[in-house]
Amino acid sequence: MTRRGIPRPRRWTFAAGCAALVLSVTAPAAFGSSPHVTHGVDPLPHGVHISRDRLAAEVRPAEVKALGRDRAEQLARDRIGLAAVDRGYPQPLRTRSLNEHADSQAAYNAAFTAARSGRFAEYFSSPDFGDHVALLPTGKVLLFSFESVEDSPNKETAPTEVIGRDNAGRAYVWDPAKGTAPSAFKAVPPPVVNMDDGLDEPRPAPVFCAGHSYLPNGMVGIFGGNLGGNHGTGAHLALVFDPWKETWYRQQDLAEGRWYPSVVTGADGRQFITSGHGDIGWGKLSQSIERFPAKNTPVSYDPSATPKGQALDRWPIKAEYSTDYPHLFSLRDGDIYGFGRNYDEQFVFDPQSETSRPLRNRPGGGMRNYGSAVALPNPTPGQGPDSVLILGGDRNDPKTYRFSGGRWTEDSSRAFGRTQDDTLIFPDGRLFTVNGAFDIRDYGKGQYNPNADDFWRKTEIRGADGTWRSGPEQRLPRGYHSNAVLLPDGRIMITGDELQEIANNPDIKSGMNGTIEIYEPPYLHQGGTRPVLTSVPRGPVGYDDTFDVDSGTPDLIDKAVLMAPVTSTHSVDTSQRRIELEITQTAGNTLRLRTPQSTADAPPGYYLLFLLDSRGVPSIAKWVHLRPGS
Repeated sequence: MTRRGIPRPRRWTFAAGCAALVLSVTAPAAFGSSPHVTHGVDPLPHGVHISRDRLAAEVRPAEVKALGRDRAEQLARDRIGLAAVDRGYPQPLRTRSLNEHADSQAAYNAAFTAARSGRFAEYFSSPDFGDHVALLPTGKVLLFSFESVEDSPNKETAPTEVIGRDNAGRAYVWDPAKGTAPSAFKAVPPPVVNMDDGLDEPRPAPVFCAGHSYLPNGMVGIFGGNLGGNHGTGAHLALVFDPWKETWYRQQDLAEGRWYPSVVTGADGRQFITSGHGDIGWGKLSQSIERFPAKNTPVSYDPSATPKGQALDRWPIKAEYSTDYPHLFSLRDGDIYGFGRNYDEQFVFDPQSETSRPLRNRPGGGMRNYGSAVALPNPTPGQGPDSVLILGGDRNDPKTYRFSGGRWTEDSSRAFGRTQDDTLIFPDGRLFTVNGAFDIRDYGKGQYNPNADDFWRKTEIRGADGTWRSGPEQRLPRGYHSNAVLLPDGRIMITGDELQEIANNPDIKSGMNGTIEIYEPPYLHQGGTRPVLTSVPRGPVGYDDTFDVDSGTPDLIDKAVLMAPVTSTHSVDTSQRRIELEITQTAGNTLRLRTPQSTADAPPGYYLLFLLDSRGVPSIAKWVHLRPGS
C-alpha cells in the first residue's frame, strides 16, 4: 500500500514525533493528581489542552495490557494532539480540485466525437474506494478495500503497518439497476476475524491487497490480505464471496501469509495462488504455490452450494518471483503462464504434472511496475487465447510486448509510458486502456501530491489493425489501486485510487469517499437499432456442444462472443478473455451457437454472452454458465 522502499508510518505513531512537541509540557503524565491540572483540564495557555475524560476515552486497553499505563496514555495524548495540530486537507481545496478536473475534462473532450472515441457519461460517489472489484453473475459489482486511517491525500490512507482493530476491511455491492444514489450500494462487510497479531481485537477481515479470481460456481475466491506491521505483512485469509446470498464464507487458512498475491482459475476449475509478501513482512515473498480447493476436494459447480472450511494444498514446487502480483493466465494449452514484473521472471506451470519451466526473458529488460496485461482474443471461433500482450509498467517506455508460441515480439506502442494502467477487451475485440500514473502514489509532482499532468487522464483504444489512438480523458487521474470493469450493458465502470478520490471528494464527511466513473465505448454511439438478446438457457451448458438463444433482431446478428467477467486490482486481472462462438444455425428468432471446445479454452464458470451486429455493436449481455458434462 505504500511506495516500495518508502514506508509510511501509522498516523498516531507519527504523532509521537510531532504532537509530543506540543504535549510534553501541557498534558498530565497520568490520571492521578498533578500540580498542572485543575477541575480536570490542563490550564496552561500553550499547546493542546486535554481533559481527564478525553484522555480516558482515548486510552486503549490493549495498549495498556501490552505497553503499560504510562506508555498507553502517552500514545493516547499523541493521537489527540495530532488530531489538533494536523488539520489535514481542507474541504475547499478538494472542491476546487474536483471542479478543475470537471472543467478541464469537458474542454479536452469537446474535440472528440462519441461515435469514434466514446464518451465519459457519469461520475458519482461511492461508499468504497473500489480498490478491488468483481463483476458478479447477478449483474452487480463487488467493491472492497479498507477502513482508512487518514483522510488527507498527502499521507498514507491505508492501515498498511497498523495492527489491531484499525486494520479492517470493508466491502459493498453496487447494483447498477438501482442507479447511482447511496441506496444503490449495500454494505457486505467481510467476516469478523481475530488476526494473529497478539492484540485479540476482532475486526472485519483486512482483505485489502489480496488476490482473487472466480470459482466455477460463480463465486469469488479471495486469498491473502494485510496483517499489518513491518511495512505490510501477509495474512493467511482464504474467503469466498457468494454473489447470490451476498455473504462471505471463511475457508481453511493459507499455509503462508500473502499480501499482494496473484490468483488464477485453471482449466480444472481450481485456483492457482502464488506470490505475495509473507509472514514476516514486506520484501520476503511467499514463493510456494497453493491450490483451492485441495486436490482431494471436489470442485463445486453448484451456485447454491455453501463452501465453508474447505482445505487448500500446495504444489511440490515453487514460483520463484521476487516481485509481487505477477500476471497469471490460463491459456488454451491448459498450462498457466506467469509473467513477472522483472524481465527475467517468466514461467509456465503445468497443473497436470505440477511442474514448471522458465520462459524466454521479456524484451526490454528491467522491471515493469504494475502495468497491465491481457490474454489476446483468438480469431478462431471456439478457441481460447494462446497469446498475451504485456503493456505499461514503465513511465519511460510506451512499448508493448506480445508473447505467443514461446516467443516474444514487440507489438505496437501506445502514446506514452504509464504505470498502474488498466486495459480491457471490448466485446468487439478492440482494447481500451484507461488509468495510469507516474509511479506509486506519485503523479509526477512528488509522492503523496495528487496534482497530476493531464495526460495521465487520457485513454487509448487499440483498433482491429493493432494500432493505438488517443481517446477522451477521464475525470480524475487514477493510478495505484485503480480498476476498470466491463458491465453487462457494454459500458465501462472505472473506480479506485483512494488518494485521488479523497483529494477530490465533494464532501469528505459524507462517508461516500470513493467514486465511480462510467465510460460509454464508441459501439454504443453508432446509431440505428442495437442487437437484442432475449433469452439464453436457464441451466448450465457443456463444452463443444450447441445451445439455443433467442434474439429480437436475428437478421442483425453477425457474431456471438463470450466475455469472461472482470475481477481486478493493482492492474491485475487474470480472468478476462473473449471467445467468439460459431453460429451454426439461424431459424426465425433462434440462433444455435457452439460452445468453446474445452475447459482449457474457457475455464468453467459464468460468462457474459453478447450478440454483435456487423458494426461491432453488442447487445446487452446475458449470463451463460459453462460446466463440464452439462
